[in-house]
Amino acid sequence: MDSTPPAPPVPAGDRAGERPVHAVLLPPGERLFQALAAALDGTGPAICPLSPDLPAPALRTLLDALAPHAVETADGLRPRRGEHPAPVPVADGTAVLIATSGSTGTPKIVELSAAALRHSAAASLARIGARPGDRWLCCLPTSHIAGVQVLVRSLVAGTEPVILPGFDTAAFDAALAGGRARHTALVPTQLRRLLDAGVDLARLGVIVLGGAAASPALLDEARAHGARIVTTYGMSETCGGCVYDGVPLDGVRVAVGDDGRIRLAGPVLFTGYRLRPDLTAAARDGEWFVAPDLGVVEPDGRLRVRGRADDVINTGGEKVVAGEVAAVLARHPAVRDVVVVGRPDPEWGERVTAVVVPAGPPPTLDDLRAWVRAAMPAPAAPRELELVEAIPLLPSGKPDRQALRGAVS
Repeated sequence: MDSTPPAPPVPAGDRAGERPVHAVLLPPGERLFQALAAALDGTGPAICPLSPDLPAPALRTLLDALAPHAVETADGLRPRRGEHPAPVPVADGTAVLIATSGSTGTPKIVELSAAALRHSAAASLARIGARPGDRWLCCLPTSHIAGVQVLVRSLVAGTEPVILPGFDTAAFDAALAGGRARHTALVPTQLRRLLDAGVDLARLGVIVLGGAAASPALLDEARAHGARIVTTYGMSETCGGCVYDGVPLDGVRVAVGDDGRIRLAGPVLFTGYRLRPDLTAAARDGEWFVAPDLGVVEPDGRLRVRGRADDVINTGGEKVVAGEVAAVLARHPAVRDVVVVGRPDPEWGERVTAVVVPAGPPPTLDDLRAWVRAAMPAPAAPRELELVEAIPLLPSGKPDRQALRGAVS
């Protein structure tokens, strides 16, 4: 049975063979799901889902970069003809555009084809062993690729998703009642809050966990409570997670270049950055997308992500990968959550700084330095410790590294 909802109208007068673009400022819900379905099957315009809560200046910046034909809000559709910049169509195959989270830089708008999104969703469903009729629970922002892909998986599976308007542990718990939803996608912070709230995650089939690195302690605790978790690696440019538990999805290839950067290839790759061929060319190496992360392919063929390439800390002439230090610190029994960043230092150039959410009595800097030095070279040991109640996050659920680098303890 075809469960695809009806499509919104396409503005008349657009040139044949060139697809119009709508900026869609709708909360998670049925209207957005309908717009996505129409974008994927070609009966509607390509869409760029944006948060309806965006501040006006940020929205203007994104609309200028997007150059859409119309803006759809809860109040209806508003064409942008005659406005500057003039609307610019996309290629026929393009279905969804995603404004990246900009965790460390200026947001870019990623163009994704319907074919890439469908391949990603079908490969994900196959990898986790989803059964016909399994429904997905969407509690991630649908202006980001992870939330969009929960909806795409539902469309590919021919099921109706359970969509929450926002993340709330009580609403999440209620949505699981009676087995209404079988699978979900979360970021580590959401998983932490669900565990703290005592939500029975064993009722779910699979939790697809991504967006940021999860600490081993968090994964162990969740699995001890019956949660079945698959960790993922990917980004907007790869239609979201394309490596599950270190193993690429079907059709995806992974390599690590001589520079240590992860390279990804296959049918899930983006078409390009909206109206920025220069950025597209810089991110591609032939068939490969050069990811912003450093990695290692282990002897068993699994990918291990070391951390972001732009999070390498230069301290006293030594290079330290922040993500690797954070992974070591995350195993300390007094650390509940941690992000490692480099902050300016007049003597060392940058000092390795651990921003820590304690698990009970807080650790001392000396404790953490000794812990790291037992596993890594001495320059990796943090020289600054900042204790916080929670790691500041971007709307996507990723740590706000820009804010953390500029913070003062």
